[in-house]
Amino acid sequence: MAETNGQLIDWSTSFHGLSTEPFAAETASVLQEPIDPEDVEIKPDGILYLPEIKYRRILNRAFGPGGWGLAPRSQTIVTETTVTREYALICHGRLVSVARGEQDYFNPKGIPTAAEGCKSNALMRCCKDLGVASELWDPRFIRSFKSKYCAQEFVEHMATKRKAKLWRRKDSTWEYPYQLAKF
Repeated sequence: MAETNGQLIDWSTSFHGLSTEPFAAETASVLQEPIDPEDVEIKPDGILYLPEIKYRRILNRAFGPGGWGLAPRSQTIVTETTVTREYALICHGRLVSVARGEQDYFNPKGIPTAAEGCKSNALMRCCKDLGVASELWDPRFIRSFKSKYCAQEFVEHMATKRKAKLWRRKDSTWEYPYQLAKF
């Protein structure tokens, strides 16, 4: 329970403040700024992403530290390989978005880390509703970014000797366990 304007709000079930009014123009401007290409990363499978800390910095600039937060909306569900939980993004005392985060893990000792990854995944998904980093879902932006900043190359896994065609940023190099494949 949290108190907002003298009301007790249970963020695990409430939709208080959802779409009551737009945020101020200055806030909207920060949330919808084009992303800096230097901040964008690429996974080996070609998926572009913004590191979670970048979302937090954008929210801090838009709402101020303490002006936003993630409220759990469900219990954490732990399966044999995945952690999942639903979260609500609350900004200036109003619900903005709800999303389910998920994170895989490979060893039971990794569950606490996976729980944090799950929360980060939910934050990224909630920020989509605010327009933060919306370019990352735009096919034209993705194609242009990959062409300008990324390379797809055949690499070899040093331990298994398996070869695969993977993506990297042009300003980075392959690191263990991968090396550029030789044919």
